[in-house]
Amino acid sequence: MTSSTEAPPALPEIDPAAPRRQPDPAPRWAAPLAGLVAAGAAVCVGLLVAAVVEVVSPLDAVGSEFIDHTPKWLKNLAIDWFGTDDKLALRTGMVVTIGLLAMVVGVIGRRRRWLAVAALAAFGVVGAIVAVGRPGESGAAAVPALVGAVAGSALLWYLGGFVRRHDPAEAMPGRSRIPDGWDRRHFLTTTGTAAAVAAVATVSARRLESARLDRLEAAAPEELPTVATGTTPSGVDAVAEPVPATATLSPETPFITPNDDFYLIDTALSVPRIDIGSWRVEIGGMVDRPLSLSYDDLLARPQVQRTITICCVSNEVGGSLIGTATWQGVLLRDLLDEAGVQAGAEQVFGTSVDGWTCGFPVDAATDGRDALIAIGMNGEPLPLRHGFPARVIVPGLYGYVSATKWLERLDLTTWDADVGYWVPRGWARDAPIKTQSRIDVPRSGEAATAGTVAVAGIAWAQHRGVAKVEVRVDEGPWEEATLGTEVSIDAWRQWTYAWDATPGDHVLQVRATDATGETQTEEVSRPDPDGATGWHTRRVKVEG
Repeated sequence: MTSSTEAPPALPEIDPAAPRRQPDPAPRWAAPLAGLVAAGAAVCVGLLVAAVVEVVSPLDAVGSEFIDHTPKWLKNLAIDWFGTDDKLALRTGMVVTIGLLAMVVGVIGRRRRWLAVAALAAFGVVGAIVAVGRPGESGAAAVPALVGAVAGSALLWYLGGFVRRHDPAEAMPGRSRIPDGWDRRHFLTTTGTAAAVAAVATVSARRLESARLDRLEAAAPEELPTVATGTTPSGVDAVAEPVPATATLSPETPFITPNDDFYLIDTALSVPRIDIGSWRVEIGGMVDRPLSLSYDDLLARPQVQRTITICCVSNEVGGSLIGTATWQGVLLRDLLDEAGVQAGAEQVFGTSVDGWTCGFPVDAATDGRDALIAIGMNGEPLPLRHGFPARVIVPGLYGYVSATKWLERLDLTTWDADVGYWVPRGWARDAPIKTQSRIDVPRSGEAATAGTVAVAGIAWAQHRGVAKVEVRVDEGPWEEATLGTEVSIDAWRQWTYAWDATPGDHVLQVRATDATGETQTEEVSRPDPDGATGWHTRRVKVEG
């Protein structure tokens, strides 16, 4: 038996002069991603802390401040482009802007980590200052922004350091290579985990905010107080007449607009924080006997119901920013009589819980029209988005000078002493609603069949009433339409017109005449400064 031994393979010789292989450096996208994730974590943590503490979130605070300082041209542009989705557009724009700035901060951190962290922390401090300065907020409003800034800065310091250690620029004189190889998996795992935690924080914040709104909504009574029959102390009928079936002629537009379909226009990014137990509406200023009314006080007052159409001054000709509801509440003139309006008072100046303001003439509350502090809408407690616990409804005036949601104060004052939110932004001080009309059917561009075609829509001239609606085809003679029953001079009237349609392309136009004999003008104007004008026009194709 024999045995043999084999020599081990020779190791390759190492050339001391050969350059060492550099480990993979951090890719260019790592630094901006680090900044993006860190800023996102800061924002999301801020949202969660705000929901826990129940104060305004940093994002909403900054967004609201932006809205408050938006120039008129930019607001008009936002409405033209986005309509009622302007707040969604603002939020989206804020998120995109924050993301872009965060990536820039991340790139800065690749060279100067301390400067990037300082920039992120500065954003948090600015957010805290803005939040504390918002109406109704206290020093606690600074906490979410500061906590978010700390969390985001710590994450950016760690991620920025990780990226920087693997930067080729770190191979300083005397150092032959990058200290460690780039660990892609570790970096992506860390940023992914941070992003997941931020997402969980956001979802949790939304659930807490939803729970807050549910608690606020639960504070409303299950049923509104009974509206007494007979008359109020001022001699006005306490109960509105029921809406007759003949009031609704348009197949597209019900006479009463459902709450969920009612238009929403306001400057609030979220429903203000209201403690119904401590909430009160104050009536003061130039009065003899200031009033302070709780929600229970309003519920206990004599109630009235009124069917009133309200519309937004931003409504374009033929637009949808208009609706009719049966509002329930307390007549404003009764409250002002009780308070005792002093001589020299020129306007009723409303302030909401979130600081929004507007003013309308004292006469609009005392000239016999049914101006209300409303607590109910279409038989239900006022919905949160529509101003719960109370809002102001003044027939005949655009909402931007009268319809204070989430009402907190009504002050009797002069025009010089106080100026409403929109007036310095270029809108008119006086804003009576203009006589207008709209074609609802047939729709523009819709194909119709030759023969009798129903043309229908609505017309409004609040506090004057609609006396006549006319339709014309292809600039021919004006033909009078059939009007629905007039429920109230403060509510729209629906109308219909039987059109003997012939094949071809046609242009339909409508105009209304109010009870004073004034016919709406054909002159086309923008909504600013005091409401749009013009005849609503639709183009229809008729097939043989």
